Formats: sequence, structure tokens, C-alpha cells
Amino acid sequence: MTGRRSTAWRVALACLLVALLAVLVSSVVTLVLVDRTARQVTQEALAQQADVVARQLDAGVPLAAVEPLLRGQDIAVVVLPDPVADPVLARALERAGAARALAGRPVSAVVTADGTGWVVEARPAAGSAFALVRAPERGPLGSPLLGRTLGFALLAGSLAAILVGAGAGTVLARPLRRTARAARELADGARDVRVPVRGPAEVADVAAAVNELADALARSEGRQRRFLLSVSHELRTPLTAVRGLAESLADGVVTGDDVPGAGEVMVREALRLDRLVADLIDLARLEADDVRVDLQIVDPVALVDEAAEVWRGRCAGAGIAFRAETARDVGPVLADPRRLRQVLDGFAENAVRVVPPGAAVVFAVHGDGAVEVRDGGPGLAPEDYPVAFERGLLHDRYDGRRPVGLGGIGLALAHGLVTRMGGTVTAGPAPEGGACFTVRLAAAGPADGPGASPGPRYGLR
Repeated sequence: MTGRRSTAWRVALACLLVALLAVLVSSVVTLVLVDRTARQVTQEALAQQADVVARQLDAGVPLAAVEPLLRGQDIAVVVLPDPVADPVLARALERAGAARALAGRPVSAVVTADGTGWVVEARPAAGSAFALVRAPERGPLGSPLLGRTLGFALLAGSLAAILVGAGAGTVLARPLRRTARAARELADGARDVRVPVRGPAEVADVAAAVNELADALARSEGRQRRFLLSVSHELRTPLTAVRGLAESLADGVVTGDDVPGAGEVMVREALRLDRLVADLIDLARLEADDVRVDLQIVDPVALVDEAAEVWRGRCAGAGIAFRAETARDVGPVLADPRRLRQVLDGFAENAVRVVPPGAAVVFAVHGDGAVEVRDGGPGLAPEDYPVAFERGLLHDRYDGRRPVGLGGIGLALAHGLVTRMGGTVTAGPAPEGGACFTVRLAAAGPADGPGASPGPRYGLR
């Protein structure tokens, strides 16, 4: 939080700036209106005085009788067309066109001379003319009270803005601080933390997102714990067998003709351990984005035929029917043949584990290059097909009900490998009654021809 200002501070500052701007704008608008009104009032008052003086002069009252009274009101009295000693006043009369009063026309004008505003009212009277001149009334603009009033308004507005802003900011920031505290608790390992979903829409959205994150973390960590437990169980079973047989050999319990059999069991369990460890390493590398795939132009029919030779014999030994179905004129695909074979072998191993004797395992290649592995086993529940490739999920659901794989990582590994090759893999029910796993890879087009891809071409005839 070093160097970062709080939400309350920011809201208070924003309110202060808005208050200052509002006071300044309202002050400017008010002062402009007051100044304009003061000029208008001054002009109207001076015009009335000029009309009164004109009537008095027409009635025979000498100008000298009223001039002292006018000068006492800061009104300059000029007899036209007499010369004016004050050059600024002379220019003001000239700009106002006061001489027109000599022709019998009254003159009313507001002019500026040497940066000073003047109100000029000229009238014809007693066969001559005169002009009354004075500076406009400034109203509050020229008063010291104006500065004090503006200062007080700014101070009061600033204090009110700071108080309102600080209070509003504190209220707005409280749910955010509560959410941040919950996020820190989640980071520290707590998973039962929940934030009340209330307040403004954005704050409520953040709180809901944190709650969803807590739920997702709890589910993910629970799944990881179950996965580790299942993997440790899978590791412990062959390790226990190897250890027991090794101790029997070391103690001389197993001797003579029993030794080769014990050795075969130990080799088989060691291979099982090796396969499990290899799958775990591949899965970890996939999640770390550290698995390299060598994409080549692959003939899917040739690859499936090669795999079928191996699995036909294994299925026959288990009393399981095996078929290979391939479409005609199947185009090549882009794949890593070693990884694709690893995926097919994994699907076939899962099928052989659950298929009862007499049922079928089928390898199929469709015209679009899609490869299927189907079986006549018990299949999956409809709701399990969409989540079949989530790590360890099917292992947890079916453990104890049917034979399961090594830690439940085979399908997750297959999904990761196919995705890395740029393809897709899906699960669904098979016509044989069990499960069907379909791998679709990108077709090898003209851009992957001889001039574009110097790499090997697996299985192309």
C-alpha cells in the first residue's frame, strides 16, 4: 500500500475539487450578473437625473444651481460644446457622441476610455445642451466585503466537501477493504472465507467474484488432495508387492521353483510403477507447458493398423473380440505419431480393463481422419462424459465399483497430448454399449506438402 492513496482520500479530494470549481463558477457568473446589473442601474439613474436637469433648465433654473448637487454624487457636468479640461472625460464624450444633443437628440451611452468605463447622458435644454458623466456603479465588485465573502464561501465549501468526501469515501471503501481482507485470507490458505454480496453493483460484483474464487480454490484443492491420495494408493500397491517379494527372497522364504514366478511379479509391478511415474511426469510437463510434440504428416490408417496388431493379440488373450474399421481414401493428418499412439494405447488399455469376455474393443478411422476407440463395456453415466477428461474425477467416482486406471490420470494425459497436437478429443456412448473416445486432428493440406514441410511422413504409402 506504500505510495497509494486510499479510496476515501481520493473521494474527498474529488469532492473538494468539485466544490472549489462550483464556488468559482458560481462566483464568476454572479459577479458578471451583478456588474451588468450595476451598470444598468447606474445608467437608468443617470438618465432620470439628466431628464430632471433638462426640465429644470427649460424652466429657467440656472445650471450652476444644480451642478454642486450633481458633483456631490460624483457626476461630472459638462456644458456642450464647451471644451473639457480632462482628456479622458473628453474622449468619453466623443465616443458617446454627446455632441448629437446639440441637434436636439438625447444621448445615452456606456463607453470605455483609457480602460475606464463611463456612463454618458446628454440632453438638449434651454437652447443649448449638457452632458452628465459618471463611472458605473460597481456594486459589490469594488467592496472589500466581496473578497471576504468569496473567501468564506471557498472555505466553507472546502470544509463541507472534505467532510462529505471523507465520509462517502469511507463508506464506499469499507466493503472493498473487507473484500481485500478476505482475499488476503484466501492467499494465506483459508478456504471458508466469504464476503457479503452487498453495496454498489461494482462492489457486489467484486465480492461475488471473490466468493466464486474461494469456491473454485476449495474444489480444486479438494480434487488435488483426492488425486494425490489415489496416486499414493496406486504407488503403494505395487511397492508393497515388490517389497514383500523382495523380503521373501532375502529371507529365503521363496526358493527353488518359486523364484522365477516371484521375479515375474516383481518385474510386472515395477513396470506398473514405471508407467505410473512416466504418466505423472508427462502430465506435470503438460501443465508446465514443457512437452514437445513433433508434428508430422501421418497416415491415421497405417498408425491404427500398427496399433491393432498389438491389441488384437492382447484382446484375444483376455477373451475379448477385437475389430479394426477403416474408411477408404482417408486423408493424412498432422500429428506426433508417438504421442498419438500413446493416446490410443491408453484408451485401449482402459477398455480392456473393463470389457467383459465376449464383448468387443474397436479401433476405427473415419473418412475425415478422426480416430475412435470404442468398447462394449459398462460405459459411463451420461453426466460423466462431459467431464471424463478432468484429472482423477472418474477414478474417484468409479473406484471400488469397477477396475480403474493408475491414479485416474490417463484420460487427463490423453486430453493434454491431443490438445498440444492441435486436435480435440471427446467422449460419448459407443454403439457397442460402452464408451467411445474420438480424436480429431487437423488435416494435412497442400501447405504441408513437399515444398513446405521437409520433416518425416509417418506411415504414408
